[in-house]
Amino acid sequence: MNIIQKLIRPGIPAAIFSALLFGASTPLAKILLASVSPWMLAALLYLGSGLGLSVYRLLRRSPRVHLSRADTFWFGASVLAGGIIAPVLFMFGLRGAAASNASLLLNAESVFTTLLAWWVFKENFDRRIAWGMFAIVLGMVLLSWPGAGTLQFHIQQLWPAAAIIAACFAWGVDNNLTRKISLTDSSWIAANKGWVAGSVNLLLALWLGSTIPALPDAIAAMILGFFAYGVSLALFVLGLRHLGSARTGAYFSSAPFFGAILSVIILGTPITPLLLIAAALMAWGIWMHLDERHDHVHSHEAMDHAHMHTHDAHHQHTHAFPVAPGTRHEHPHHHEPLTHSHPHVPDMHHLHKH
Repeated sequence: MNIIQKLIRPGIPAAIFSALLFGASTPLAKILLASVSPWMLAALLYLGSGLGLSVYRLLRRSPRVHLSRADTFWFGASVLAGGIIAPVLFMFGLRGAAASNASLLLNAESVFTTLLAWWVFKENFDRRIAWGMFAIVLGMVLLSWPGAGTLQFHIQQLWPAAAIIAACFAWGVDNNLTRKISLTDSSWIAANKGWVAGSVNLLLALWLGSTIPALPDAIAAMILGFFAYGVSLALFVLGLRHLGSARTGAYFSSAPFFGAILSVIILGTPITPLLLIAAALMAWGIWMHLDERHDHVHSHEAMDHAHMHTHDAHHQHTHAFPVAPGTRHEHPHHHEPLTHSHPHVPDMHHLHKH
């Protein structure tokens, strides 16, 4: 399978476009931080996401979504981790860090997503995936290492990096929790997370003394939030559905590279040898993930659920209504037990043990 065929596999284009949109937000948010407080900016980004996606769903006349009690718990926990805690930590870190370094430090999100997926949520991995993660972690360490100077200088340099890395951990938790409800309409997940997270952050920002910014800055922040937090998150959920948490996180690692490039172009950030070395390590780590092949005999247990699908090897059910071959459609359906072998990733139909 060549590189083009790998890139167009289900879930990969969504994960990459999600990364491009989110990566662009770092240098643009850096500009907005000159006139908007970190907490207020986090609120406006998510409110823009919620508003924009709600309008999109209204125009498309998207059907209502009803979560089960278990899914409601996972959704609420993901909003707390990724929609409230993470963006605030990231904005405080971004205020004291170079935008290019902050962009590449965002690779820590994929590392935490992957480690949690492996050790807590039991996704499978192999030596190639492990080496890819090691390269990304090494690049992250290089970027967060302070330069020469006094102890006070070292501490001042470490705090922004620590805040960004802590935000990435919270986003890693969020990604793994969101994966559990990834068969739900992705635009609904992103829209509701935007409304809840944005509202909570807005109340906290006002309580702590932040003020509503000037109208042009507020509008710019909300537009940025719609694309970088709303559309990006909806695409990321599609990646989770088809690739699992660890693999989606790996492809999402391309976000910091895009952000770093824009930081150089827009903000005039200098290109340093350390930045190039870290970028090369992270790029190699992403390639190791892209070049993975996982194939073995596996069994599918009986399952009942509803999601958008076509009649492939995993969906061989009948209907009470006509469905043209190859047509994507959605309805509750039943999976019979099945044992077969083919290349696969830990998507929502391949959660078996190894």
